[in-house]
Amino acid sequence: MADTPLFQTTIAGSLPKPSWLAEPEKLWPRWRLEGEALESGQRDATLVWLKEEEDAGIDIVTDGEQSRIHFVHGFLERIEGIDWGKKTKMGIRNNRYEVEVPTVTGPVRRRGPVHSDDVRFARGHTRRKLKIEMPGPMTICDTIADVHYGRRADMAMAFAKLLSEEARELAALGVDVIQLDEPAFNVFMDDVKEWGVAAMEKALEGVTCKTAVHICYGYGIEANVRWKETLGSEWRQYQEIFPAINKSRVDMVSLECAGSKVPMSLIELLKDKEIMVGAIDVATNRVETPEDVAAVLKSALKHAEASRIYGCTNCGLAPLPRGVAAAKLKSLAAGAALLRKEIGRG
Repeated sequence: MADTPLFQTTIAGSLPKPSWLAEPEKLWPRWRLEGEALESGQRDATLVWLKEEEDAGIDIVTDGEQSRIHFVHGFLERIEGIDWGKKTKMGIRNNRYEVEVPTVTGPVRRRGPVHSDDVRFARGHTRRKLKIEMPGPMTICDTIADVHYGRRADMAMAFAKLLSEEARELAALGVDVIQLDEPAFNVFMDDVKEWGVAAMEKALEGVTCKTAVHICYGYGIEANVRWKETLGSEWRQYQEIFPAINKSRVDMVSLECAGSKVPMSLIELLKDKEIMVGAIDVATNRVETPEDVAAVLKSALKHAEASRIYGCTNCGLAPLPRGVAAAKLKSLAAGAALLRKEIGRG
């Protein structure tokens, strides 16, 4: 424990793409480069953000998903059985917003490794712990149309098999944490208990490094902000799903806490997990102070041991202005350090 600081910091995953690489401040941006120039630009952007994270003091860094147009479709682009020309208008997150998405028209299969090159590059350019994110099976099924499988549960299990293949390869390349992003868990709570957790476990089957699942209330886009306004004075979706997740084999759970109406006491339902406490609000351009971050993490201490608490962002930072995201990283690390000093474990 002496060599491992308390309240290690990380981020949910995505970071803004530089304006020379893609349209800024958009969740589904268009690339501004093509071919080899695009690949080179994506790697340059990865280097930029690895340096920003290290300079800010983030302990467990990510590549910022700089080579992905979207956290789900960045994985799906290299999967067979998906017709990208057959676009279907579909309600995402239980019809919270509509997007034209590609369609599954046959059995899904990986053409080959999806994120291996990205991981090799990031692993070769940082000595920090490295986390890589992939979309969870349920969230994939809520972000793509289907005319082949018929049941979301069946399609989720098919994608889980592919995710497991990919995850095992990434672990072998030196990734420290593999995280599945499952914002759909906060929407389809009955499905989570019926087949969602089982699909998550299948997706992480055979993975040798630490595993995590990220469950939030979505990016800070207008549709999500409007939805949150309908959730009342307390957001208790986690209460429905945390008991099942606590029984699962996943090691860590990432959740939304900053600027939210989630009762912090709900983390008591994750007594057997490490907890990435969201202490940075992604739905505002206001940059938290270190004291703000420390206060959120300190409130988590009332319900979980310090050794299980990590400082994190609520969700990805991709749609935010680049300078705002960089400043939030610094506040996250500074806030964790502030609390560490306060309780005498610097």
